[in-house]
Amino acid sequence: MRQIRIRAGNVQVTAELNDSQTADAIWEALPLSAAGNTWGDEVYFSIPVKLDEEDAQPIVSLGDLGYWPPGHAFCIFFGPTPASRGQEIRPASPVNVFGRVIGNPKVFEQVRDGETVTVEQAQAS
Repeated sequence: MRQIRIRAGNVQVTAELNDSQTADAIWEALPLSAAGNTWGDEVYFSIPVKLDEEDAQPIVSLGDLGYWPPGHAFCIFFGPTPASRGQEIRPASPVNVFGRVIGNPKVFEQVRDGETVTVEQAQAS
């Protein structure tokens, strides 16, 4: 199982990637660092990976990592977004789910708009 480390401000989490082509492309692009944007309970940032939709999901689960094709963005979902209805977690448009946060993704509530987010490969434990 491939694992990545995500750091933003005082937040550091480990996440695991699935076996999708999207996950493969993002793994190959690491390490990445960019200014994060917040949109409801989502942190996202553009990455230098250009992919099409791959089994794209209109609603995701708490802690999912998604790739948003229209904005070439890496997305971390930790709760409802402005597009959500009720407690569902709805991206702006469907995303390729390529992994999920291990542990409590709600720690991303501490991340502020514009804070630098760094993603790197983690050593398998």
